[in-house]
Amino acid sequence: MFCLRNLGCLGQAGSPLPAGMVLRKTRHFGLNVHLRLLSALRPAEPREKRKWSYSHGVSDIPLLGVTIGNLLQDRVEQHPDRDAVVFYQDGQRLSFQQLLNQADQLAAGLLSLGLKQGDRVGMWGPNSREWVLTQYATARAGLVLVNVNPLYRKHELEYALKKVGCKALVAAPRYKELDYYETLFELIPELATDPVGDIKSRTLPDLKMLIMLGQEKFRGAFKFDNILNAAGPSEVKAIFDIQDMVQFDDPINIQFTSGTTGFPKGASLSHHNIVNNSYFVGQRLDYHNRVARICCPVPLYHCFGMVLGCLQVPCHGATMVFPSKAFDAGVALQAVEAEKCTALYGVPTMFIDMLNHETLTKVDLSTLYTGIMAGSPCPIEVMRKVIEKMHMKEVTVCYGSTETSPVTFQSLRDSTVEKRVSTVGLVADHVEGKVVDENGRIVAVGVTGELCTRGYTTMLGYWGDTEKTAECIKQDRWFFTGLNRYVVAS
Repeated sequence: MFCLRNLGCLGQAGSPLPAGMVLRKTRHFGLNVHLRLLSALRPAEPREKRKWSYSHGVSDIPLLGVTIGNLLQDRVEQHPDRDAVVFYQDGQRLSFQQLLNQADQLAAGLLSLGLKQGDRVGMWGPNSREWVLTQYATARAGLVLVNVNPLYRKHELEYALKKVGCKALVAAPRYKELDYYETLFELIPELATDPVGDIKSRTLPDLKMLIMLGQEKFRGAFKFDNILNAAGPSEVKAIFDIQDMVQFDDPINIQFTSGTTGFPKGASLSHHNIVNNSYFVGQRLDYHNRVARICCPVPLYHCFGMVLGCLQVPCHGATMVFPSKAFDAGVALQAVEAEKCTALYGVPTMFIDMLNHETLTKVDLSTLYTGIMAGSPCPIEVMRKVIEKMHMKEVTVCYGSTETSPVTFQSLRDSTVEKRVSTVGLVADHVEGKVVDENGRIVAVGVTGELCTRGYTTMLGYWGDTEKTAECIKQDRWFFTGLNRYVVAS
């Protein structure tokens, strides 16, 4: 068992934590971390008495062998009228039944355009009802959702869409100072002349259709609402039959990550990857024992918002509350009070902004008990204020990477404040961790090496890039994180 200093522990839940080692800073799952391997032993002891740097997250809770679509369908049968998603500032909400109905309408509409199982559909825009509908519609139709960073510029958008061969793109008209359609028109001038739904782009030869959100009419593009309402009852009903064809090991999502170096790579994730990651993170947050209402001001395009947030709807019957399209501390606090949220997500800077906001003392946050903090190390003073002033006594810290679905380590709800700011907790259920030397051989506890993880969390691979995949995932399915600058500590 070993512990990740400054953001995490690897080890079996309930086991004593030995002492350790510190890793260089990294950007996996957006976290700048120092990792410490803890051990009570010294490497100089006799070989037969050494403990090796390996840990396994033993669990008596089985993995889920189910697709997102089937899981959502099951939840609808249990809680048809419960709120599934709330877009607070937009004044929109969908019950579980409404979410399923609209997702299936959109799924049928997408298939009516000629999309087929396995085709890639990009989603480019901030948090919105349409984003969530696209997420579940693609899952129900067997399409692969490609998360596109809403802040991408033209060259980044071109690279991402071309890399994974997107056949369709769903896009907002604009976001912040970015004019999405203007960017797209510069990239695809054929939008002015090609038939809607049959784009013949020289730059993006795979892209055949553009679907724009909103009520404006854009040359060469479908309207999202028209696709949502395009299919008839029989076509919508046929989506239920498709669920038996979709397998939980099928790729369902591509999320871009630069890792530590190089151009962005598309991490290909399966239903099995992200359903189970959301499920077990929720278990550690006690969502399975309580009616969870989660305030999620983090972006949906990122694994934090999409997996740890939105997938809690089917995984634990949770209600997801999205305060606004972009983070606004005041609106987030208002949403917690108005929707009686029990959990709140964010990176430390978001929590700092909320703690310093003028409305903090004017809103009732007493319904909160937990949440997730990730993204960077949290100063202990901030953690104490979050626990005391925001009533989040059971807030947890998570660590992982996009390539690992994303969480591989998470603190416990009853961890001390000191451990929450200096570690990321115990290794996740059903996940293994080890530290190896430059030759890939496991090292003793307390010896410098590279962190590796293995389990259901490991991605299928980088889309269209077998060479880069082979560099970090070996034949035995160990994922090499690239975190290898350890400093031994007693």
